[in-house]
Amino acid sequence: MLLAIDIGNSNISVGLFDKARELRFLASLDTDSRKTADQISIDLMNLFTLYGCNIHDVSGAIFASVVPPINFMMEKALTRLLGKPPMMVGAGIKTGMNIIMDNPKTVGSDMIVDAVAAIREYPGPIIIIDMGTATTMSVVDKSGNYIGGIIYPGLRVSLDSLSSNTAQLPSISLDIPKRVIGKNTIDCMRSGIMYGNAGMIDGILNNGQKEPTVAQLEQQARTG
Repeated sequence: MLLAIDIGNSNISVGLFDKARELRFLASLDTDSRKTADQISIDLMNLFTLYGCNIHDVSGAIFASVVPPINFMMEKALTRLLGKPPMMVGAGIKTGMNIIMDNPKTVGSDMIVDAVAAIREYPGPIIIIDMGTATTMSVVDKSGNYIGGIIYPGLRVSLDSLSSNTAQLPSISLDIPKRVIGKNTIDCMRSGIMYGNAGMIDGILNNGQKEPTVAQLEQQARTG
């Protein structure tokens, strides 16, 4: 079985796949870069116990991370539990995807694994949206090349910033309001965050369609 781990800024997603590539369980832990390898080991063992799986059946592990301070301890914990080091997604790893960026090494590993997973399920061109601490949008062209993306503050970051930087706006949950125009402060905030982010995504997708393609730019350069 394969243990796959995604270390995000707020949460660590842990997935276990069996030999048939079926997902046995998907769990979530808080991201805490202060934890030791022993503490991470205990957290992972507890997940296996919770879902009725045997960690000794795991043949290998891979993890992607956007939180560098936790990488060493995660690698140490997995090596201790599995008896061999895990694979870490990063510069130099062979994903089969050509990354056409100014500096491919700076592209977040989370965005790369999202793109690799998506292109295996759907034909390009494709846009992948990942709404976490940051909302990321990755673009893969019809040839399977990673050609760029967008990063902006996520829902929770936007809400926390709004609440912490104003005197009278409270901390609220991220529920979808019944109407766009709110009738009270909380619904007004929810509407702004939820519908505002939805509108932002729609706007980016619509504007992106208007951008000239590489072929169009090359044609303009030849004729202009």
